[in-house]
Amino acid sequence: MVLAIMQGRLVPPIGDRIQCFPRDRWAEEFPLAAAAGLDAIEWIDDVYGDAINPIADDAGLARIKELSALHGVKVRSLCADYFMERPLIRASASEVTERSQRLAWLLERCASIGIVRVVLPFVDHSRIDPANELDEVAGILGAMVPFIENTGVELHLETSLSPADFAELLARVDHPMIKVNYDSGNSASLGYRPTDEFAAYGHRVGSVHIKDRVLGGSTVPLGTGDADFDALFRSLDAVGYAGDFVLQVARGMPGDETAWAMRNREFVLARVNGSGVPWTST
Repeated sequence: MVLAIMQGRLVPPIGDRIQCFPRDRWAEEFPLAAAAGLDAIEWIDDVYGDAINPIADDAGLARIKELSALHGVKVRSLCADYFMERPLIRASASEVTERSQRLAWLLERCASIGIVRVVLPFVDHSRIDPANELDEVAGILGAMVPFIENTGVELHLETSLSPADFAELLARVDHPMIKVNYDSGNSASLGYRPTDEFAAYGHRVGSVHIKDRVLGGSTVPLGTGDADFDALFRSLDAVGYAGDFVLQVARGMPGDETAWAMRNREFVLARVNGSGVPWTST
């Protein structure tokens, strides 16, 4: 099990962006993550950082590997926020082809650096309409299976679908390397209950984003919103979850990022240890 943090959360935000690739300070986060007692960083691929993200060129990949080894902080996962602004759905046929090719390319880049999963968001602008788009999404994901298998990089879906609709989508793309990214804050905001969600698709949960949100509202510090962390960790324990946890929490005061990450780490550790989930960094 690995406790990670979303890229950009260990340095001050850029303007009013809550989450984005930290263009000028990404290298600083490796020693900061180590200082906070974290095991890994979840990389971000987005439109904002597209032109200068080091994952796009071989020299950049080498630098990421060097910093990872130097500080003992892994890069095991990537959040493909690029597809929130340029979604794979509600697009022209040529756009879907182009964006699918980019996703295939991203899987290859991840494989070359040892990233084991790509989180593909279908939320906000890229949310799925379950009444009309499940077949379309299933077709797009099905077409990605050869690239997933060839690279060995899993695809984890983050959606705003209800438990029943998400289970239906997963039934249509029933592949062991296509899994669920469970986001505790998003579920709380939508009013979903962990017990209902895990009853519907708990066996497919492959990674967890830890954050807290109020019902129908925004991200707040852990423990102050409507996320039912006790029920979540009981549910994770019940399915034998042994995957990663990624801190995607509300931001603290600028300049206090490392101390804030440490406090949030302790929040998660207390619940992991209380749930019976084995805590061993790998």
